[in-house]
Formats: sequence, C-alpha cells, structure tokens
Amino acid sequence: MDLQDSESYRDFVDARWSALLRLANLLTGGDLHEAEDLVQIALMKALGRWRHIDDPEAYVRKVMYRHQVSRWRLRRPLREPTFAAPPRDAGVADGTGAADLRIAVRQALARLTPRQRTVLVLRYFEDLSESEVAATLGCSIGTVRSTTHRSLARLRALAPELGGGDPVTPAPEASFGNTPKGARA
Repeated sequence: MDLQDSESYRDFVDARWSALLRLANLLTGGDLHEAEDLVQIALMKALGRWRHIDDPEAYVRKVMYRHQVSRWRLRRPLREPTFAAPPRDAGVADGTGAADLRIAVRQALARLTPRQRTVLVLRYFEDLSESEVAATLGCSIGTVRSTTHRSLARLRALAPELGGGDPVTPAPEASFGNTPKGARA
C-alpha cells in the first residue's frame, strides 16, 4: 500500500467510523464490544483490497452484513443484553422522549434473534428493498418477507409501546371453535 492509498484509507475510517459503528451496534443487538469488533473486522478486510475497491462504504457494509450472517450460523447461546433498563418515571417533558424511544427500540431489537434483527435493520434502517436484502443475505425474497413479518410481530409483542396502535382500546378477542357454525359470537 503506497502513501496515497494509506491516506485515503485513514480518511475513510475517520469520516465513516461513527456511522459504521451505529450500523454494527444495531446488527449486534446493542453490544458495543461486538459492534466494534464487527467494524474492525470489516475494515481489516477492506484494507487488504483497498486498491481494488470502487465504493468503500458499500464494500465495508456488505462485509459487515455477511460477517454477521456467519455469526448467526455459529449458533452461539443467546446472551442477555448488558445495558440497564431506563427508569419508569423518565418521561418528563424535558426532551427525553426521543431518547426513551431509541432505548426502547434498541432493547426490543436486542431481544430478537440475530437473523430477525438483521433483516429489520437492512429493511428499515438501511432502507433496502426485499430483493436487495435477499441478495445481501443470500436467501430468497420469500424468506425475507416471512422473516420481516415474523420479526415485526415479535417486535410488537416485545414492545407494544412501539406499535403505534391505540393503546387505550384493546384488540377484540378471537374465538376459536367455541361458537357453533352459523351462530353469532
């Protein structure tokens, strides 16, 4: 690597480190240490091919996605999040509502499986289409659709305050098989 390549690599890392770390933090479920490791691994892989990379941002992000997929496949035991829950009375009108919402989203994402979390991050944080997510993760569009559906349902169950529905009016209860056919419930 010559001096010019070395400087352009350093400039890229300086300019994009925080954005890449935010993405990695979402992909790893809020574990800052794993997020830093993920970014460093991706940057090390990019360093070896720096001269041949046309779009460094896209290359590093794709390495991060693929490395995270490899981590799922290791089937490590699920670890509990290492951050504390916010206090219940933190909703004072001092502008902390947005921070509380971010904390709630992060905690809910951390409780999803790595595959569910990655699909949601790619679809809604990275704003990729279903076909782009499928190509990135190496699966079918149907798998992306079903995983997105199940992930959102689980996210709503884990954090109903994020659902956006009317929290005052309960959903009608469904009856299964207790009412005779043709009778009104």
